[in-house]
Amino acid sequence: MAQICDGCGKRPQVGNLVSHSNRKTLRTFRPNLQSQKVVDIDTGKMKRMKLCTKCLKTLTRKANAVV
Repeated sequence: MAQICDGCGKRPQVGNLVSHSNRKTLRTFRPNLQSQKVVDIDTGKMKRMKLCTKCLKTLTRKANAVV
């Protein structure tokens, strides 16, 4: 299952986990993806999307502004 946001395209990044003794090991930083049903503007049908929490917050803010 791909860990990619359908809204903004955010994907996992690789970085270092740094211990107290400053030893570094590779780790992945994954986006906080949530499965959400969203109405498609073109067809008017419900569509399931994987969105990061930043996109969910933006989508909620824009939906409240329209209503």
